[in-house]
Amino acid sequence: MPEVAELAYTPAVAAATAPIYDRMKRVVPAIEWPFHAPLVHAINELKRERNAVILAHNYQTPEIFHGVADIVGDSLALAAKATETDADVIVLAGVHFMAETAKLLNPAKTVLIPSRNAGCSLADSITAADVRLLREAHPGVPVVAYVNTSAEVKAEVDICCTSGNAVEVVESLGVDRVIFLPDEYLAKYVATQTKVEIIAWKGHCEVHERFTGAEIEDFRRRFDRLTVIAHPECPPDVLEAADFVGSTARMIDFVGTEKPPRVLMVTECSMSDNVAAASPETEFVRPCNLCPHMKTVTLSSILDSLRTLEPRVEIPDALAVRARRSVERMLAVKPK
Repeated sequence: MPEVAELAYTPAVAAATAPIYDRMKRVVPAIEWPFHAPLVHAINELKRERNAVILAHNYQTPEIFHGVADIVGDSLALAAKATETDADVIVLAGVHFMAETAKLLNPAKTVLIPSRNAGCSLADSITAADVRLLREAHPGVPVVAYVNTSAEVKAEVDICCTSGNAVEVVESLGVDRVIFLPDEYLAKYVATQTKVEIIAWKGHCEVHERFTGAEIEDFRRRFDRLTVIAHPECPPDVLEAADFVGSTARMIDFVGTEKPPRVLMVTECSMSDNVAAASPETEFVRPCNLCPHMKTVTLSSILDSLRTLEPRVEIPDALAVRARRSVERMLAVKPK
């Protein structure tokens, strides 16, 4: 790590980072910025030296999302844009399955995950052996895997999807039945949007499963003119109580297009901060369920990862070939 003096909030650092802070001053208190700014400045300088890019998921905190990220978005956007960079080093500010996906699509590049603890309850809910047993139980039925899965699982399935293109992916297979894993609630939501029969696995996101329909109705009683938008990983009663259901990207588009006066984003809390920074006309009500895995990625861990080029994501070649196929098939599906 840099010496303490290198991370001081000097007048030069203040001047260099002032335009960056302007992008997030609505959601990051001014008293906090002197602590973030030296790290932001050091990371942005080191990125240039390393020919590195930082890919940040929508659930990252604002000082990462708006301060050091070069590419931001949901899982689909990060997967697609990872293939377009000419950087030598990719730093994935997200969780491990996202870094694995970036490595699958960029096998010759160095891919870093700043925190070894950035896991995912969904990815942990299913194994490659589980997929093989599902195939035995339902012979001939294609398997669709949410990208929130390990490379080992991706290698066993026919195609991947995200919450943003799940319906299109399911229907692209041209069959009457599919196995959909691992998110049970997303599978149930997809089943309401298509005539294809969905066989679901019972995995859940530990962030989204905590929301309840009763909680949403309580927010409506407390806040007038409240528009509720929810992620499809939420339980069915939450989706029924929402005004709009969509992936993180579609939720962001909804706010930008509809400009609701007051909105409740039923998803990971930091996303509300990141969208609020660019949506001054909308008041955000925050239920604030945090992803403990996403929050293990910090400015300090990103800087340390860039300095040491560790921890690296490595996938055995034979496994990568099979897993890459399911991700590339997903990227080939054209949106409606």
